Amino acid sequence: MRHLGCLIFAVLLIGLGGCNPAPQHIEQTAAPHPDATPVKDVIEWRLATSWPKNFAGLGMAPERFAKLVNEMSHGRLQIHVYGAGELMPAFAVFDGVSQGKIQMAHAASYYWKGKAPASQFFSSIPFGMTAQEMNGWLHYGGGMALWEEVYRPFGIIPLAGGNTGMQMGGWFNKPINSIADFKGLKIRMPGLGGEVLKRVGAVPVNMAGRELYGALQTGSIDAAEWVGPVNDLAFGLHKVAKYYYYPGWHEPGSNMEFLINKGAFESLPQDLQAIVKTAARAINQDMLDEYTTRNVTALDTLVKDEGVVLKAFPPQVLTELERISQQVIEEQAEQDPMMRKVYRAYHAYEQGVREYHKISEDAYSQQRQH
Repeated sequence: MRHLGCLIFAVLLIGLGGCNPAPQHIEQTAAPHPDATPVKDVIEWRLATSWPKNFAGLGMAPERFAKLVNEMSHGRLQIHVYGAGELMPAFAVFDGVSQGKIQMAHAASYYWKGKAPASQFFSSIPFGMTAQEMNGWLHYGGGMALWEEVYRPFGIIPLAGGNTGMQMGGWFNKPINSIADFKGLKIRMPGLGGEVLKRVGAVPVNMAGRELYGALQTGSIDAAEWVGPVNDLAFGLHKVAKYYYYPGWHEPGSNMEFLINKGAFESLPQDLQAIVKTAARAINQDMLDEYTTRNVTALDTLVKDEGVVLKAFPPQVLTELERISQQVIEEQAEQDPMMRKVYRAYHAYEQGVREYHKISEDAYSQQRQH
């Protein structure tokens, strides 16, 4: 009966265009039932991530994905998950998939801006779309087709692999009262957000999450943004930085990705291909659900128990960062034909959904504040 339930779940998920299972259902998936008929011709894949093994949210998403695939395929496709550094460094997974060293990876697309500048639009851009808006664009607004086009030269098939939702603005050891306070600040911030801060005199650096604590502790960086309360608390960043700023203007809806080697995927039977896509779609929503829930209690712990000073960026700082962000994005888009194509599509969708949200999501949020 358990396998029948899983098959029904898969059919429903495909038929309903991404109906999302409850997190506890995903947590309970496991190896095939001991009474099941032994599986012949098992296919085994390796999946390397850009996150520490079993790290909350980011690291657990590929683990849950692997369990779902195993369960839904009755053990025919078994995916072994490796954390950052176990098979290869965190930022080597793109090449690993492209070169066929591994069949899959889980990462964030803005890490590959040096290989494909347009990739940044499929993670998060400064003052860009929220998680809900990103999912709409990717799955119903033409975004996935563009993403596939960007990765096609590398022999990689992308799938949305989760979203952290609105991130935090970062950890600082001095207050940010004006845009001038960023000058000379060595800060960990990847992607286009880092380029924006460079324009105001900061020194952006990119490093793996597990390196942040030591870098802040030794003073090799002055500030850092990572994800949000759940992951920041787990890394202990509150122990080496005093001020916790919001909102995460640089990443308002950070989309993660599953990277799949094209040859490996196309060698799968069609039912296993469908299972991989369906499991990824389920995990894409599951991650957002988890962060939405767990960030509430994690932030409460940071502020009430750990004494973190929670601060909002001044409105004039955000206004200036937004102005510069627009300049940076437009300038970079003009330098790369593919990036320009993606930017135009992204911007058109964003403009439409923003107008709609003014009378829906935004209007309700403003009223709820009263």
